[in-house]
Amino acid sequence: MFDLNNKISRRRFLVNTSQAAGMFAAAGLTSCQSLSNWSLTRPGSKMRFGLVTFLWAKDWDLPTLIANCQKTNVLGVELRTQHAHGVESNLNAQQRQEVKKHFDDSPVTLVGLGTNFDFHHVDQNKLRENIEAAKKYIQLSQDVGGSGVKVKPNYLPDGVKPEKTIKQIGDSLNELGRFGANLGQRIRLEVHGPKTQQLPIIKQIMDVADHPNVGVCWNSNQSDLDGNGLEYNFNLVKNRFSDTVHIHELGPQYPYQQLINLFAKMNYQGWFLLEAASNPPDLVQGLTEQKALFEKMVAQAQATV
Repeated sequence: MFDLNNKISRRRFLVNTSQAAGMFAAAGLTSCQSLSNWSLTRPGSKMRFGLVTFLWAKDWDLPTLIANCQKTNVLGVELRTQHAHGVESNLNAQQRQEVKKHFDDSPVTLVGLGTNFDFHHVDQNKLRENIEAAKKYIQLSQDVGGSGVKVKPNYLPDGVKPEKTIKQIGDSLNELGRFGANLGQRIRLEVHGPKTQQLPIIKQIMDVADHPNVGVCWNSNQSDLDGNGLEYNFNLVKNRFSDTVHIHELGPQYPYQQLINLFAKMNYQGWFLLEAASNPPDLVQGLTEQKALFEKMVAQAQATV
């Protein structure tokens, strides 16, 4: 897993303190009990809740996005490309500085950029196009103040031996890992695709993609439960997790409490980013409710560790 034990900035301190207070309340602790002796010292105390701007925030421009994050105290975002915020590789130097300033002037952390680049292509020209385009977004992420870029494996093409495609994906990730390391940018491989979302396949990809700057972004897919179940599949890639996890709306459709228990047990220190696909009438209220559910689940997880 990435080493996240960096010096805590003022922004990080405020984020962690706010989250700890939420966990404190969710666990039903009284005011006489010390946060420093409970939540802040328990495994999982540095797990943070943020947002992927997939559907819920796709139509928000950057000032609106940051304002709504502040309203809900959701203080981290992964910006999906090709959305209304317009943070794309065609921005000039001044525009990139303006994006960075929006975040620097707020308590909201730009966790990184969510791209759709993938590396399973049989056509080697298309493969190279995806690698080079991903590099442009890695540079963009550095320029606007992000810490990494999300990419995908996506598919195992018919007619090609799976091990050949797996090696190609892994080799591509290593190239991006080296490129990103020079810019201080992490490469986050989303567990994604009709075949490649299987955790045994992700493990095989990561066995090839052995650059320490490449990590797995857990994606909370139903396929996580296949085979020997969630904990087994979790453990397959546990030692290669990135600093981001994608979750969907918290609810009974997926064993989120078990998942959060597993992350808390390993004292995970990254972001849980909500990638919501529903259409609630009030997105801000929905985001507030999801954050509260997350904090309650983290508190319950900490009580069992």
